[in-house]
Amino acid sequence: MHPLLTVVLAAGKGTRMKSTLPKVLHPIAGLAMVGHVLHAARAAGSGVTAIVVGPGMEAVARAAHHEAGEGEIFVQEEQLGTGHAVLAARRLLERHQGDVMVLYGDTPLITGKTLKRLRAALDAGAAVAVLGFRPADPSGYGRLLSDGAGNLLAIREEKDATEGEKAVGFCNSGVMAFRTTALVSLLDRIRNANAKGEYYLTDAVEIAHADGLRAAAVECPEREVMGVNSRDQLAAAERIWQEERRLEVMRGGATLIAPETVWLSHDTRIGQDVVIEPNVFFGPGVTVEDRVIIKANTHIQGFDQKSRDGVVIRSGAEIGPFARIRPGADIGPDVHIGNFVEVKNAKMEAGAKANHLAYVGDGLVGAGANIGAGTIFCNYDGYFKHRTTIGAGAFIGSNSSLVAPVNIGSGAYVASGSVITKDVSADALAITRPQQSERPDWAAKFRTMMQRRKAGAAGK
Repeated sequence: MHPLLTVVLAAGKGTRMKSTLPKVLHPIAGLAMVGHVLHAARAAGSGVTAIVVGPGMEAVARAAHHEAGEGEIFVQEEQLGTGHAVLAARRLLERHQGDVMVLYGDTPLITGKTLKRLRAALDAGAAVAVLGFRPADPSGYGRLLSDGAGNLLAIREEKDATEGEKAVGFCNSGVMAFRTTALVSLLDRIRNANAKGEYYLTDAVEIAHADGLRAAAVECPEREVMGVNSRDQLAAAERIWQEERRLEVMRGGATLIAPETVWLSHDTRIGQDVVIEPNVFFGPGVTVEDRVIIKANTHIQGFDQKSRDGVVIRSGAEIGPFARIRPGADIGPDVHIGNFVEVKNAKMEAGAKANHLAYVGDGLVGAGANIGAGTIFCNYDGYFKHRTTIGAGAFIGSNSSLVAPVNIGSGAYVASGSVITKDVSADALAITRPQQSERPDWAAKFRTMMQRRKAGAAGK
C-alpha cells in the first residue's frame, strides 16, 4: 500500500454563511465540517495531512490540527485558485513519496469508503483519479470529458466549456488523487488562462494526459460531495447525515420509535435492543450500552467546551422522560433516572434510582440507593465544586439538600426535608427538621380577622 498524503483545502471564508465563524468550522452532528473530512481521510488510510488555510484563519488551523493529529498547516496568502492552494503545501509535497489526495473542508458527507474507491483507481493504473457525480442539474459544475475507452481526458469549467461540453452530465466534485513522482512539476505547469484568471487544479488532468499518463473518473453519489456554502445548505447536510446515521443505528439493533425526532452526534454509540422514544438529543461523547430505554424528551449532552468527559449509560438502564444527562455522568446497569432529573459529573452504581425532580451533581450514588423527589446535591459554593458520596442502599428522603462535601453511609436514611451538612454514619437516620408545633383554632381565627379587614377596606 502506497503511503497517502491528504491535502485539505480549507481557505474559503464562506461569506454566505453570514457568520464570524469560518465556514469549515460550522458543525454537522456536533463536529466541524473539516473534522468530518479529516475523519474520512483517515478511514481511507491517510497517514499525513496538510491543511491549507487562508490568512488570519488561526481558528481553522487549530481545529484542523486537533483533528489531524500530526497534520501540518499551510497558509495560502492569496486566493488564486485550487491549483495554487495545493501548491501552498509544496514543502510537504516535495518530500512525500506516495499517493496524494486533495479534499475540501466544506464537504462533510464524504466517506472513507468512497475515498478508498478513488485510491483503487490509482492501484488500477491511473496516475490521476477524479471523483465525479451526476446531478439532476449540472449547471455551474465542471464537466468530466472522457474518450470512448473511459479514459478521462480533461475537466472543463462551465465558463470555459463549449455547448457540446456543457451537454455532458458527469460532473467534477473537485476531489482528486494522484500517483506520480512528478506531481509538483505537473502542478507548476498549470496556467491561469481561464475566465476567472485562476490556477485550476482540474487542469492537471489535461496536462497529465498530454504527458501520456492515464487519468480516470470514479463516480459517487451527489450527496457525498455536497459543498456547504450557506446556512440552508448546512441544514440540508445535517438532515442527510442524520437520516443516514439513524438508519445505521436501527440496522445495528436499536429501536427508534420516531426516527426523524432523534438527534445523533458524530460519535454517538448505541448498543443492541436499545429503545429510544421521540425527541431525544445526543450530544458528542455519548455511549449507550445494550437494553437501555431512553424515554421521550431526554437531553444527553456528552462533551461540552468546558469538559471532555463524556456520558456512559450502561446496560439495562432507564432514562427519562424529560431527563437531562450532562458531561461526566456514568449511569450504571439497571439505574432508573426519571422525569426532570439532572445528572452531571456523577456515577450512579447498579440499581440506583432517582425517579423524579432531583439534581445529582459531582457525586457518587451507591448501588441500590434511592434519591427522593426534590433532592439536591448542593455541590457549588460560588468558587469550587465539591463531591457528595452516598453509600450502597442508602435512602434519601424527598426534598432533602445534601451540602457537599458530605458522605452518606451505606444503608443510612435521610429524613424528608432535611438539610445535611455533616457526614451520616452507615445505617443511621439523619434528620434536621425543626420540631413541629400546633396552635389549635389559629387558622379559623386568622381567616375571620382577615375577612373583617378586607371588608373594612372595601367600605372606604
